[in-house]
Amino acid sequence: MSKTQTIQRAMMQALKEKDMQRKDSLSMLLSALKAKAKDKQADLTPEEEDLIILKEIKQTQETLDSAPEGREDIVSECRARLAVLGEFAPVQMSEEEIRETIRKVLAELSIDAPTMKDKGRLMKSLMPLTKGKADGGLVNRIVGEFLQ
Repeated sequence: MSKTQTIQRAMMQALKEKDMQRKDSLSMLLSALKAKAKDKQADLTPEEEDLIILKEIKQTQETLDSAPEGREDIVSECRARLAVLGEFAPVQMSEEEIRETIRKVLAELSIDAPTMKDKGRLMKSLMPLTKGKADGGLVNRIVGEFLQ
């Protein structure tokens, strides 16, 4: 069963339980997934579903971070939405897993002492391995630690 179907079932369950905040969060996520599938004119792959979920989490986090002081209604709604979205988010790679992946890619590329000149080649090989599994900014920061 795809994540879209799982989310749809969870939304129906929330509706039956009259948990409107959860239902609304799932409904927004489901709308984003269905819109992307409609644009693509095909079913989404699990990786595409994960990327959409991560995008929704990022947007909600940005809303939370930019909420004006004293707007507890926005803050509590965003936190509740993040909790619901987090249930369906893919497991993210740890920093050590990212470092290990970087080491493997460096070995595959036969780069012993990576420099800034090697960053483009390294990132080109690394990003497909971490896409949807790790934050791009975190990957970039860790790659910077490897460069001399």
